[in-house]
Amino acid sequence: MAAGSARIVRYILFAFFGIMILYFMSSSSIPRPPLPTTSNLMGERGKTHPGAPAGDVQTPPPATVEKVADASNAASAPALTSPKQSNDGPSGPAQPVAETSGERMNATFVTLARNSDLWEIVKSIRQVEDRFNRKFHYDWVFLNDKPFDTTFQNVTTSLISGKTHYGLIPEEHWSFPEHIDTDKARRVREDMAQRKIIYGDSISYRHMCRFESGFFFQHPLMQQFEWYWRVEPSIELYCDIDYDTFKFMRDHNKKYSFVLSLYEYVETIPTLWDSVKTFRNNHPEHIAEDNGMKFLSDDGGETYNHCHFWSNFEIGNLNWLRSQAYTDYFNQLDKDGGFFYERWGDAPVHSIAAGLLLKKDEIHFFNDIAYYHVPFTHCPTGEQYRLDRKCHCNPKDNFDWKGYSCTSRFFDMNKLEKPQGYKDQQD
Repeated sequence: MAAGSARIVRYILFAFFGIMILYFMSSSSIPRPPLPTTSNLMGERGKTHPGAPAGDVQTPPPATVEKVADASNAASAPALTSPKQSNDGPSGPAQPVAETSGERMNATFVTLARNSDLWEIVKSIRQVEDRFNRKFHYDWVFLNDKPFDTTFQNVTTSLISGKTHYGLIPEEHWSFPEHIDTDKARRVREDMAQRKIIYGDSISYRHMCRFESGFFFQHPLMQQFEWYWRVEPSIELYCDIDYDTFKFMRDHNKKYSFVLSLYEYVETIPTLWDSVKTFRNNHPEHIAEDNGMKFLSDDGGETYNHCHFWSNFEIGNLNWLRSQAYTDYFNQLDKDGGFFYERWGDAPVHSIAAGLLLKKDEIHFFNDIAYYHVPFTHCPTGEQYRLDRKCHCNPKDNFDWKGYSCTSRFFDMNKLEKPQGYKDQQD
């Protein structure tokens, strides 16, 4: 009897557990509403919920598309102009307040790039937009010796808060001029390749240096602008820039600016200073009083010390580059052929021009624009300075006061006080 009762209890328990298992299996197959995604939640912001005050919720306005005329590039795409919005916090005490309305300078960013550079230049664009241009919405000009493809235009346009312009470089600005002996130029490249001089065997690099030295500011797309900021692929900006750099240049009568300076490779410019001296002798009227010769030469101009401003970052005045003084200067250099018979870079070409044709106080060092272009870093000296500007650079990487930098020369020439702590960053 006891055994029979035990069996009945076991049957009841088995039945109970079986029913529970069937219940859980059936309930797990019932469709459930999905968890809300970020886009769902963001979409809800445009709806008025019960209890919300009338007019308390705003839906961001849609972006507007505006065509940018560009006769030099038949494949040009529409330019996307994003809504002018600002999410700025308080700026540092020493800087003007960032403005998104009011006076804007006649200025643009300019980038020389190939279609294959897309995924490197977008990194630079994000840096510039996040740290500066989201507040000011300046235009951006892209130049290429080949037409930009649709992907390049669409991706870059989507990231830039100002208008975008895409231009094709004229063939005469990206080729051997008629007066160049191409066989002699070829032999030079072969010799530099054997000596392992950086870019010594490259034709395209020489075209680039000549174009940046004498022609980018003449491009039809650039003619409408007065100021430029040069941006190259894969750069970084480490600090917030909460004021309009173009207005700063205008208001303080600056024509050219830099963040990094260093010595040029001697093997690439053996006769550059000879051409410069020829220009000086032929055009003494173009040499500015109180110029920056002391940055360029240690003996009053007899020889060149090879110091130059690193031109992958520049903010400058286009009217100066279009002046008769600069035109005569470039034409002398171009005539002498050193872009092809040697490997003259646009950095020493621009730097020498700034040092001779401008007053030394028309050249500005942007200490607060923390910048990286492989392999060098400019990181502002001073901890509180970096904290105020939300910088993320490592001060140990700062190149300014190293032995191969020329920035100390610039400070000495202008009798500027070096920042506190600079000695700790010397070699």
